[in-house]
Formats: sequence, C-alpha cells, structure tokens
Amino acid sequence: MSHPHLFVLRRRLALRLTIIAMVALLLVPIFATAVLGVSVLGAYGIWVIFGAKWPVAGFFLAATSFTAMGFVAVRLFSVLFVPLPLPEGVRLSPEDAHKLHRLIESMGWVLEAGRIDHVWVTPDMNAALLQRPCWGVFGRIETHLLIGLPLMHSVTCQQLVAVLAHELAHLAAQRKGAGKYGALLRAWLLRVLDRVGDVFPSVGAQADCWLSRFYNNMVRLVRIEEFEADAQATKVVDANLFGETLIEVSLREQFISKDYWPRVLAQSKVRARPLIRPFRDLCLGMAAGFLRRAATSSVLSSNESLSQSMHPTTRERLSALHVSPTVSPNNLPSAADYYLSPLLLTLAWVFDRAWWRDIRPDWQLTYRMARREHKRKRWR
Repeated sequence: MSHPHLFVLRRRLALRLTIIAMVALLLVPIFATAVLGVSVLGAYGIWVIFGAKWPVAGFFLAATSFTAMGFVAVRLFSVLFVPLPLPEGVRLSPEDAHKLHRLIESMGWVLEAGRIDHVWVTPDMNAALLQRPCWGVFGRIETHLLIGLPLMHSVTCQQLVAVLAHELAHLAAQRKGAGKYGALLRAWLLRVLDRVGDVFPSVGAQADCWLSRFYNNMVRLVRIEEFEADAQATKVVDANLFGETLIEVSLREQFISKDYWPRVLAQSKVRARPLIRPFRDLCLGMAAGFLRRAATSSVLSSNESLSQSMHPTTRERLSALHVSPTVSPNNLPSAADYYLSPLLLTLAWVFDRAWWRDIRPDWQLTYRMARREHKRKRWR
C-alpha cells in the first residue's frame, strides 16, 4: 500500500505544527517577562506618586502590586515545567528476555528504525513508543518500547512481529532525526496548555478557542501517522497477516474490556478479596471465555462510532490496506508463552500486586455496601 501524497502532507503538517508549538512555547516566557516588567514599572510608579507624601502607604501599595503581578508572572513561568510521564511497567533487560530483544533488534534493523534503548512490559492492552531525554529534560533522546502483557497473551509470535513492525515504523518514518524533537515540542505544548487550563481556567478556555484549528490538525496528524506506520509495516510483514493481527487485537481487546474485567470486578460484591487474580489468570480466562463467533463484523461495526477519535478505526485501517477481514486460527501458542515464559509468573505477580493496591479501597467499599444491601433484603 502506498499513499505518497498523504505522507508528504504528513511531513508538511508535522513541520507546520512544530513551528506553531515552538512559537507558542516561546510566547509563554515572553509574556511572563512582560508581566514581570509591568509589575516593576507599576510598583515604581506607585512609589513615585505616593511615596513622597505617604511613604508607608506608598511602600505598602507598591509592594502589594509587585507581589501580585510577580506571582502571576511566576505562575506563568511554571506552566512550562510540566514533567514528562515516565514509562510504567517492568523493564526487561536483554538477559531477562533475550529472544524478545533479539526480535526487536532484527526488526529495527530491517525497518531502519534505529536503536531501542529500553523495553518495558506494561499491564495495558497496547504497544507504544515513548521518547524521553535521558536526564529528564536534557540529554540524549532515549527510545522506550512498551508492550502490554495482555497484548502478548492475545497474539501469536507472527502477529507480535506485525505489532512490532507497526510500532517501529513510527520510529523509522516519523521519530528519527529532527522528527523526534518536533514530536517532543508538540507534546510539550499540549502539556503546557493542559497546565494553563488548570492554573488560569479563563485563559486556558480562551487559548483552546484560539488553538482549535491546531487541535484538529493534531488529530489529523495522528491519524495520518497511523496509516503511514501501517504502510511501512506492510513492506516487511504480509498485509494479510497485518490485517489478521488488527482483527485479533480488536477481538481480544473487546473481550478483555467488556467481558473479562467486568467478571473480575464482579467479585467485589461477594468477596472481600478477589479469588481471581486478573493477570495471573489472564491466559486461562482467555482460553475459557474467549469465543470466536461472528465477532469480526461486530468489532468492525462497533468501531464505526469511534471514527472521529484520535486513531483510525479497524475498518478504516483494513480499507487503507485493501485487506479483507480474516480471523486467525484457534489454539496457536501466544507470544507471551514463547518470549516471556520464564518471567510470566513474576510479571503477573507484580501487576496483580499493583492492581490490588490501587483498587483495594474501592473494592472493599463495594463489598461492604453489597453486604449491607444483602442484610437489608434478608431482614425485610
């Protein structure tokens, strides 16, 4: 699949949005400096007017004016310093998962994607690339590859290759050289705007109105990048396999979000502690509960309502690939079993502990409420 005009548009759009982000980020300290200058001039003017006749009142008014305006200037400066979200999960060293690292290195070489510095396993049902300066704000840009444990339980080894091809295609086509710095600038501006909305709600609302076209173009850019990554991935992975992987991931994601997790959380109404540990029992839960019925059409139709979201739908991506929806065969070993088999119990234990720590208060509250409701019904 090739859409050269669309991908040329992506490069132009990315450059234009990066320039807008750079200008907007420069305007914040300029405006904050201007506010600080106004505070100094205002305090001086108040002192000149009132200081000769009423020195105490003049000093108080000047100090109050300078403090108020200076506080606004400092708050404006502070919106620039929004910390980058760090990768969350378990970092896999080459010694821990040699086969997975070797696969990623070979895929990166084939796609000319460059170096992957760190590989993480996360509790999420997705894969993603993050690029972060090695010293927080400064330093060499490091690339982190995040792969969800539920995702690895959902796909076969060949399908994992398709997933990795898509993620590394982002790196090869869009996040190399100056592209990675442009992406960081655009993401920085979005975090700054979120912070402005928290600190100065009225200013944030006005900025959102001014930048509505910027937001729309950012959505366009993300969607084009997804199509471009798909096109790049199908140069090294069979298009039919890639389409099969899209369908499989959609089916599994729907099962996990609409069936598996609700069943896990339903225990909170009858048990003080869960009997099913979600990550430990994930593989068994999929084997027991995941059924391939006429689900392909339901997944595709359910994605229609999301057509205006940040990412293109499965139907749109399959259409762009000119691939018919196909479902993979049953009973094939998962990528998790092959690449993470010595670590699966440890990873599940880590994610289950973190999940229970986060959900425990809500779980126990639901359990107590269910017990009280049961007792009321019993004594009626």
